[in-house]
Amino acid sequence: MSLKIQHGRLFVLMGVSGSGKTTIGAAFANALHVDFVDGDAYHTTENVRRMAGGMSLTDDNRLQWLFALAARIHEAKQAGTGLVLACSALKRSYRDILRAEAPELHFIFLRGPRPLLAARLEARHGHFMPPSLLDSQLATLEEPAADERAWVCDISETPDRIVVALTARVAE
Repeated sequence: MSLKIQHGRLFVLMGVSGSGKTTIGAAFANALHVDFVDGDAYHTTENVRRMAGGMSLTDDNRLQWLFALAARIHEAKQAGTGLVLACSALKRSYRDILRAEAPELHFIFLRGPRPLLAARLEARHGHFMPPSLLDSQLATLEEPAADERAWVCDISETPDRIVVALTARVAE
């Protein structure tokens, strides 16, 4: 399913590591004909080193990263080009930083059971985020509250089905 160009639409695919943010986000952006940004590319070298070493990030560690992503959202909003961003956005306070640049920013929460997430992380190779950090991410996760109006997607579905459902929802 392909949609007419969705200029100006801003989305964040959020969830813990292994939820499919990059895979689904890239396909969703392609379906919408907007840019895709993988938030992992914006982490500082120190943050990547910490995570690769099995150390969880603190709120302070994440601030520079979140502000860089907020700047990218601002850039897309100003250009009117639209954007799909993959970003864990685990806490409401993190989402608030991103939302400050664009109140119309829409969050899509990719939710799944721990065993599925763990299996995906164990099968993934070449990524700095080790499977050992899944539990700390799940402990940090604050699912979006009702007033955040996030869409929730069950990651037990295939990425293709999730993208089809998301694009249909955008078209409504």
